[in-house]
Amino acid sequence: MSGADLIAAHGLDRIGLKGRLSADQPLSSVTWFRVGGPAELLFQPADVEDLALFLRHLPEGVPVLPIGLGSNLLVRDGGLDGVIVRLSARGFGAISVEGETMRVGAAVPDKRLAEAAAEAGLGGFAFYAGIPGGIGGALRMNAGAHGSETVEVVRELQAVTRKGEILRMPASDMGYSYRHSAAPHDMIFTEAVFAGEPRERERIRAEMDAVNEHREKAQPIREKTGGSTFKNPPGHSAWKLIDEAGCRGLQIGGARMSDMHCNFMINTGEASAEDLERLGETVRARVLDTSGISLEWEIKRLGRFATGVGIEPFLGAVGGAVSKESASHG
Repeated sequence: MSGADLIAAHGLDRIGLKGRLSADQPLSSVTWFRVGGPAELLFQPADVEDLALFLRHLPEGVPVLPIGLGSNLLVRDGGLDGVIVRLSARGFGAISVEGETMRVGAAVPDKRLAEAAAEAGLGGFAFYAGIPGGIGGALRMNAGAHGSETVEVVRELQAVTRKGEILRMPASDMGYSYRHSAAPHDMIFTEAVFAGEPRERERIRAEMDAVNEHREKAQPIREKTGGSTFKNPPGHSAWKLIDEAGCRGLQIGGARMSDMHCNFMINTGEASAEDLERLGETVRARVLDTSGISLEWEIKRLGRFATGVGIEPFLGAVGGAVSKESASHG
């Protein structure tokens, strides 16, 4: 069923939605990798009530997936079935400060939260200056950097369930761990309350400057990338394992492991989602061969492969699909 058929079959254009509902919408324009096929439906709600209304009328069998700024997403070339929900800054981009707490919309970029906290003289948020994503994603995956994590500063969350219920919950209900939460995959976070501690603005700015300076020197932030590709295994740094496996600069098609930071995967300009995922699985295979450690993806891979394409875990040195001779290091 096409997206237009889905809208017509369930009367989604007649329920009084205020937001934007688009059929068969390409997602390559909304992900940082700039790859990926279309979403069957893309819904951009006007506000939380609009989102709840939409979900109440959407049949339960239709899958729903929220995406934020698209910074850590790899959408496969075949596209995505069901509905993608993307929150806009207009309806979900507000920040309000009251004392030592901030109420923040899920569409707010992490960097903007860091700036707002600095303006308010609230410490504990400088690490967000170095995370290339939005608050919705940070809430879901317990985003962190430089030794700090979301769980340390978030106190309360608002979310909409798949059935269209608007819930408020304490952060303690989220089951947070390293880059993980126990939230259902189709629960959509809409805002959160954060708590900081009073701190001199000059000190906060110095902390943020240090974070930004590190990013400039160590990460390929001006490339088409998705941030850290793999999680750090317990007791190890993913980039060191990748480097020791000889994968710095490894290239497959238009996808390349960064020479600057080899845990960053780059679209050099002509990569497909298949190139990127095949490169990632090749790196995982080589790291497993050299260290015995299985890297876990930090980038979220979504959707269907293109027709005739299939990528199994642990390609490359294990699967033989890409050899050291056929993979280019540039």
